Amino acid sequence: MDITLVIPLLNEEESLQELHDWIAKVMQAHQYIYEIIFIDDGSTDTSWQVIETLSSSNKAVKGIRFQKNFGKSQALDAGFEMATGTVVITMDADLQDNPDEIPKLYDLIVQADYDLISGWKKKRYDNVITKNIPSKLFNAAARKTSGLKLHDFNCGLKAYKNKVIKTIKVSGEMHRYIPVLAKNEGFTKIGEQVVQHQARKYGVTKFGMDRFINGFLDLITISFLSKFGKRPMHFFGLWGSFMFLFGTTSAFYIGAFKLYRLYTGTKTILVTDNPWFFIALTSMILGTLLFLAGFIGELIIKTKSNEKHYSIKEKLNF
Repeated sequence: MDITLVIPLLNEEESLQELHDWIAKVMQAHQYIYEIIFIDDGSTDTSWQVIETLSSSNKAVKGIRFQKNFGKSQALDAGFEMATGTVVITMDADLQDNPDEIPKLYDLIVQADYDLISGWKKKRYDNVITKNIPSKLFNAAARKTSGLKLHDFNCGLKAYKNKVIKTIKVSGEMHRYIPVLAKNEGFTKIGEQVVQHQARKYGVTKFGMDRFINGFLDLITISFLSKFGKRPMHFFGLWGSFMFLFGTTSAFYIGAFKLYRLYTGTKTILVTDNPWFFIALTSMILGTLLFLAGFIGELIIKTKSNEKHYSIKEKLNF
């Protein structure tokens, strides 16, 4: 199998037939052996019926239907698990990604030996205020945090070696940071390719302004996970130990100072009237909790792996 196309979708009934025909035309022109995996992420329209119709006329079309809407990351993860192509290409189902870009992306993976190629929609047809400006800020923060010099982390059009998508785990809303996830797993040959962005032809966007807030929160999460995700005790244990040591040292000093003043007959106050007593007590409690958080984190990592965060209702052609 040369290429697997993984296409998550939500309520895209109008665009699926046109998208399929366009992809099929490109694949036939270049004589690729291919499969298309549509992942219906809980659509409430007739998207699944359209996929069934496409599958009956083209055996290269496969489908996964979720029980409900679980999110794009979970849809991609399900598609990645089923993908068999040497090169795996992801794209959106709304016709804003151009299938004519597929051969160029394929060649960069196969001939130039890249692990991952991320699309860059250099010229966009989105609203400048609600999408373009926030997207530029988001990408700038992602570049600074991750060290990857990509212009468009969230572009849906990406190409991967099969071993990349079989190694990474996409959950939550981490689809925005797949290049970062790949880098964290040791895939360092990550490139970028300018791709054509097309204006939406059918339907409406499924993402609002909240995606940028969630995006920045996820960026903080993945920055932490990239450093301490596999060794949480190194973070929580370190700070827990430091705070507990600070608290116990402060408590010892308060007690010793109290005893000294009693011994010398100097007027003193109750230990509980000393504000440092509560600072020391709080530091000891927080230190203990942080240490326990690190310990529990280590246990979770060792006992919970490869857990799925979606449920499949039915499949086609698998």
